[in-house]
Amino acid sequence: MSRLKGRVAIITGASSGIGEAIAEAFAAEGVNVVIAARRADKLAVISDRINKAGGVAIARATDARSEEDIEALFTFVDKEFGKLDLLVNSAGIADHTPTVDLSLARWRDIIDTNLTSTFLCCRAAMRRMFKQKRGRIINIGSISAKSPRPNAIGYTSSKFAMEGMTRSLALDCREHGVTVSILHPGSTITELVPGMGDRPPEDSMKAADIAAIATLMAALPDETNLLEALAFPIGQPFLGRG
Repeated sequence: MSRLKGRVAIITGASSGIGEAIAEAFAAEGVNVVIAARRADKLAVISDRINKAGGVAIARATDARSEEDIEALFTFVDKEFGKLDLLVNSAGIADHTPTVDLSLARWRDIIDTNLTSTFLCCRAAMRRMFKQKRGRIINIGSISAKSPRPNAIGYTSSKFAMEGMTRSLALDCREHGVTVSILHPGSTITELVPGMGDRPPEDSMKAADIAAIATLMAALPDETNLLEALAFPIGQPFLGRG
């Protein structure tokens, strides 16, 4: 992990769950992390905890659905660090509304939060990483991009699209020395799905488990890309057939 020391990362959706865990894991390896989310109060607590532990974390209140906010976030990193090595797109919301009841407004909110935000951040990162001829983007997908749950058309569509976006971006970026990959978590204890923490260990993972995988992906040599990773608890009914 020593190659991560001194690197600069932007992590969206970092006010809780997987994004928060990745920020802490990266900082523990010497990465300077800029954590972004809408909840400034949560970010302040997390950045304070990381800094007190000896890491470097800067909180930036950001609405990842806003092009203006994203441009301001990346411009801040330009001025503060002069480079960007890593981007983790972890901003997202879950939804379990039956399709017949799903409003257009809610559909747009899901797509904008989960997918459009990823596009905006990737585009901003690419404009900087292409100049550097190096950099790594990790998108946080979902096992729902492989096998959906009922009554989750918005979430499922956004995650299937994110996988397609990742593959397209990996193709666009490779001649510039930039890697793009996607990490698909299975059932994980986060705020997205209430009650997950009540399940036995074999049925749910900790956010720190996913963060450990993201850290391994981030620490790969620049010329190596782990395009896709899928992690899920052994008890999750994903494999097998009736």
